[in-house]
Amino acid sequence: MLVINFKSYEQGFKQAETIAKAAAKYNAVVCPPFTLLRELSTLATTFSQHVDPYEYGAHTGSIIPVELASIGVKGCLINHSERRVSKDHIEKSVTLCKKYGLTTIVCAKDDKEAAEYAKFGPDYIAVEPPELIGGNVSVSSARPELISDTVNAVHDVNGQIKVLCGAGVKTGEDVRKALELGACGVLVASGIVKADNPEERIKELSSPIRDRYS
Repeated sequence: MLVINFKSYEQGFKQAETIAKAAAKYNAVVCPPFTLLRELSTLATTFSQHVDPYEYGAHTGSIIPVELASIGVKGCLINHSERRVSKDHIEKSVTLCKKYGLTTIVCAKDDKEAAEYAKFGPDYIAVEPPELIGGNVSVSSARPELISDTVNAVHDVNGQIKVLCGAGVKTGEDVRKALELGACGVLVASGIVKADNPEERIKELSSPIRDRYS
């Protein structure tokens, strides 16, 4: 699985449709800003960058699962390093997302956090060391043991949960290494969204995943 997080990069807004169409072509997931969710959900598999654990009610500014599902969103990121939330928030969000058929990716900073969050039963856990996010050194190169340790820690709790990794992923080789270490895919942001040619980068990064799972 290749997950493309647009964050709030200017390039993500300006090239949203182009990136989404390329993502669909190579079976990748896009996580655009909230204002683009409805539009891009008609073009590609679309996840929200955040979700709040509420039903309808007096929850000003909240992003609620029932409405995400109603506009065609297929899943959510939860607890990204730039949008950290409490354990209670994570657990309740996973539960509500399941109720409305949304796939969940819970982000963790290390293998210990990942093991804790695995108890909540998300579909995926993504390990992303904060110090490497947005940089040019991939987690699979700088801290390869973190990926394998996280896979083992998560599967000790729940063998059904799949593990992703992110932070500094820029090349197909970065992805290949991550897969060899036990991850089933990667989260990428600036490596695609800020690339000179996002479609070519999506093709490159998705290639090892397609080769592994085709």
